Amino acid sequence: MKSKKFVSLLLTGAMTTALLAVPAQAAEAPAVRVGSYKGSTLEVGERSGLMIGPSGAEYTVTSSDPDIVAVEQVMTFWVAVAKAEGSAEITASNSAGEVGTLTLVVGSETPAVVPTDKEIAVLDSNMELRQEMIRLINQTRRENGVAELPVNDALMDAAQTIADKRYSWHHTQEECDAAAKFGYLGGFGTNLTVFTSVATEDTAQHAVDNWISSPGHFQTMIDPKGDCLGVGVAEIGTVTYCYMFIGIPNSVNPYYG
Repeated sequence: MKSKKFVSLLLTGAMTTALLAVPAQAAEAPAVRVGSYKGSTLEVGERSGLMIGPSGAEYTVTSSDPDIVAVEQVMTFWVAVAKAEGSAEITASNSAGEVGTLTLVVGSETPAVVPTDKEIAVLDSNMELRQEMIRLINQTRRENGVAELPVNDALMDAAQTIADKRYSWHHTQEECDAAAKFGYLGGFGTNLTVFTSVATEDTAQHAVDNWISSPGHFQTMIDPKGDCLGVGVAEIGTVTYCYMFIGIPNSVNPYYG
């Protein structure tokens, strides 16, 4: 296998791993970004959270064909519900009249990745907390002059899988294996933090604050080369494990590149 350069930073309290990327010019981002946590292909009866950005704004979300894909608002989040086979365009608009769209296809084909029963039980865990982490990460990026990132469902699943392993340091090959297993074959940067929490604590804020206060983690979080994002959170008793994956286009996964 060809040798690939790999950078690993070990810092107090947490760690970060970033794969070296080939410089590339980023494409102009749409005014409103719309993504689906479970990807753009759903099965009949499946529900998928919608990730809409920039964060911090209120959106109106509609479906071009509610009989195929309906949309529901659950608290502050939007969810797509697959009703019948076919395709529908989901449109999100803000008060300024800016819009973003996403096409969802509903079929009966078996997904390329079939999680085990144990994985199914954990991949959707702590979703409200993870969405708050995504909001805070994107807020930090915006405050530091770089673009917010859309959520990538493969990196979300990979990050949650690794978080549930309760690691207190990076396991590079397992991180690369998890990203590839769920369909993300490119390079990425990762942050990890582990801390003891209390019931009244803002866990998402604690995790992001840890990364902000550590120079290496902070640089990974605001990397302008990033084009997508995934996070995972596992709470075991009073101990919390948080992972962040940022996809880096035109870079390589050293185990699958």
